[in-house]
This record gives sequence, C-alpha cells and structure tokens, in this order.
Amino acid sequence: MNQTLDGHKEGVKVVTWNESQQKLTSSDLDGVIMVWMIYKGSWYEEMTNDRKKSTVNSMCWTSDGAKICIVYEDGAIIVGSVDGNRIWGKELKNTHLTSVQWSPDNGLILFGLANGECHLYDNQGNFAMKLNIQCVTLSPNRNFRISALCWYSGRAPSNRPVLAICFETCKLQIMRNESDDAPVIIDTSMRNIAAEWNQDGSVLSVCGILIDFNTSKESNQVNFYSPFGHLIRTLKVPGNEISSLSWEGKSLRIAMAVDSFIYFANIRPDYMWCYFEKTIVFLNKSSTNHTRNSTTNIITFWNTVSNQVSYT
Repeated sequence: MNQTLDGHKEGVKVVTWNESQQKLTSSDLDGVIMVWMIYKGSWYEEMTNDRKKSTVNSMCWTSDGAKICIVYEDGAIIVGSVDGNRIWGKELKNTHLTSVQWSPDNGLILFGLANGECHLYDNQGNFAMKLNIQCVTLSPNRNFRISALCWYSGRAPSNRPVLAICFETCKLQIMRNESDDAPVIIDTSMRNIAAEWNQDGSVLSVCGILIDFNTSKESNQVNFYSPFGHLIRTLKVPGNEISSLSWEGKSLRIAMAVDSFIYFANIRPDYMWCYFEKTIVFLNKSSTNHTRNSTTNIITFWNTVSNQVSYT
C-alpha cells in the first residue's frame, strides 16, 4: 500500500520500525516523536511525544517490540513501553549521544558517542563498560563519527560476529559480542553512511560514498560483507548522495535512499542444490517459514516435469 503520513511540521530525521507490533516510529528536527499504527488498511497516528528540549538522534526497539530506547542530542535517554508509558530516563551530562542499539537478549543497551566511543549500560540504565574499539585510534583531540551501530537480534552461532560498529572514516569493526577482544576489522574504502544486517545475519550491507582520489569524483556504493569480513560483492548506485538502506523482510531485495529517490535491487543468493530424477532439490533459507529466531532450514523438492513442490 502507498500512503503519505501527515503530522510532522519539520523534516523527518529518524525512522524506526517495530516488526513485532507492526508500528512505525518517526522523529523530526523539532524532536517531536510520532508512533503510527495500521488500522483497517490505513495508517493512523497513535501517539505523539514532544520533550521540547532537544532533537532525537537515534531510536531502537527491543527485538520483541515491547520497549523503545530514545537518545537525544543533549545526552538524555528515555526508555518507554510500546503502550507509551515511560519506564525510566537518564541524563548524561556533557555527553553527545549519536546512536543506540539493544543487545539480542534485550538485557543491554549500547550507546554510540560523538567522539567514537561506545558505552554499554544494562536495561535499567546502569553503566556496565566501555567497548574496546580497535579499528580506529580514539583520542581527545579528534572525533570519529559513528555512522551505524548494528547488533543482529536473531539467533546466530556463538562464533559468528553479530555486532557491527561502522565509522564514517571508512573503518568497520565486527564483534562476536560486547567483550570480543579479537574483532574483525575492515577498511571499506568509503565514507560510510549506513549499515544493516540482512534477515538471518549472514550478510552485512554498508552504503557510502566512494572517492576516486585521481579525479576527486564521488560515487555511491554498497558493499556486502560476510560476518567474518569477506567482501561478497559491491553495488554501484546512481545519484548524488546515498543516505540510507534497508533490507526487505526475506532479504531478497534491498532499498536504498538516494537524493529524493528510492532505488531497489534484487538479491540473488547462492543456494545449495542438486538435481536428480527430474527433480531440483535446494536449501531455501528465505522461505516464508523462516524467522529471525528460527534455526530450521527448509529443503525444497521441485519436480520439473509435474511442477509439484514439496518441503521438508
């Protein structure tokens, strides 16, 4: 469905989706937050909040959609419930917050700071630790802007990296957990803008601006990495400046915002397959039966003569 949502009086700055509750949350340059819900096939404004002090820099829902954490430019943090009630709030003095992510079990909250540091708190607002950032050398005299924090919330093998910390200065660090002392470090060769895991956490997409130093020409590019840092492929995108990207629910398409346009690209993953007795058998991780918290693989049998399909 296509519908324009009217309500914000200033430019929209942050948008986040609540998959479990099927709700959209948006915030504008005035700091006004709106929650949208679908009712009888149309979208409606469910609730509005205006702190009237600062603008929102980032928002993130828990994996179960029950809580949202909101970080403001002035260091304020608010955690609220899906029904609009405030659970707790905290103000970090002289701290410029830029981003936020919940841990997969919703027990921890990770905050990105303007100086490039990442601070971890428990879900009650108590400080836990400062993450070890190895991909850049942080110093008091220089800020390293974090362009994206991505903590995959589905099930993943314990040895697979799930936490991606992306810096504007072409550096990317991928960690198995918050205490990982041997992270994967990548140089994307781009001015990184945004990053996002696909549906099963097997591919990390990073979009940014690629600069040709010989001609000083800039171009948009999306890099696709495995969790262990292997570059799977790159995608050139037309336009002046890419600003964000998002995977489709089954990770078979990706949407990219460039200037005032949205570009879509089809993803054609490699499947494990074989052929015998006029039947194609393949492993399909993108089945409609597959969810973020499911570890079950679907094997599809397709008889190419009768066109009958069965699953196991």
